[in-house]
Amino acid sequence: MTETEACIALNMVPNLGPVRMRKLLEVFQTPERVLQAKGAELHAVEGIGSELARAIASWEQHVDLPAELQRIKDFGASVVTQASPEYPRDLRQIYNPPFLLYVWGTLELRDHRAISVVGSRKTSHYGAECAKKLAYQLAYAGLTVVSGLARGIDTAAHQGALAAKGRTVAVIGSGLMDLYPPDNLGLAEKIAESGAVVSEFPMTFPPDRQTFPYRNRIVAGWGSGLLIVEAGLKSGALITAGQAIEQGRLVYAVPGQIDRPTAAGSNRLIQQGAKLVTSAGDILDDLHALFPPSKLESQAKGAGATISESEQIVLDALDLTETSLDALVAKTRLPSQKLAPTLLALEMKRLIKQLPGQQFVKL
Repeated sequence: MTETEACIALNMVPNLGPVRMRKLLEVFQTPERVLQAKGAELHAVEGIGSELARAIASWEQHVDLPAELQRIKDFGASVVTQASPEYPRDLRQIYNPPFLLYVWGTLELRDHRAISVVGSRKTSHYGAECAKKLAYQLAYAGLTVVSGLARGIDTAAHQGALAAKGRTVAVIGSGLMDLYPPDNLGLAEKIAESGAVVSEFPMTFPPDRQTFPYRNRIVAGWGSGLLIVEAGLKSGALITAGQAIEQGRLVYAVPGQIDRPTAAGSNRLIQQGAKLVTSAGDILDDLHALFPPSKLESQAKGAGATISESEQIVLDALDLTETSLDALVAKTRLPSQKLAPTLLALEMKRLIKQLPGQQFVKL
């Protein structure tokens, strides 16, 4: 049995969970040795009750590992453990990181540089368009957009990242073979083609009210920050924001109309200290402050940072004097939907700088 297979088997033992799993590994060192341990040895570990100890010791009686491995193979999925280089770097640092991830698609090293985007399932047109636009810009700039595949803001965020031909990861609250919501299956297939749909639950695990708040800790902990686009006072996105704060992540929020219930929670977050976001540049500025320029440049190269034709046109239109956005539109003749992400990409590559009042200069 391989280490990954042992992790899969342990992940299928009811009520084990990542925190108890960490306690077991502190004692037994490897997942294989956990499966080989006797009930009394397991019960001696802090947090492992007699019932759970018996369940682990007799795991072969209620866990069909060969069947699960066959399901993974037939589905075309893979499993990433904490020992894998693709396992999200920042996710390892949270209190209860999943000890494995089922992956439909592929995870890449550049997915370590990520931003999570969440919000209400019942959203306004304004909220959905903001989520699409910001996710497009962030993905175009080289960040992986992480969200939860839910209806509303999550869906818009994934769609925006896909439109930018960037990376996006969907974290779901069920097994890959019981995807929820089912009407997002087509979107999940597109995500898996160029990114990944991931779950910590066994392949056929059904969704319920507990699995979604539980998966939110992964969404909150995956990236360097969490962006709340639109959320009501009772939105699950606020729970995710609380988890992000506990995990030491930066929290951002898009302001909404004060008379819209769907924006009351996100506006409250801004009152409580979340950074107000009006463009992706507000987030990218923080990443420049958090990480050395050399690392940001490497990330940009990993996202394909050669100068494109549109980027060269913009560079040729700029010099060391301030140029307004309207003047750039006139000079470059690029449509606004093309110009905005091009400017962001050039900012990420530190070739231009945006000044107050939507003025731009070449560096």
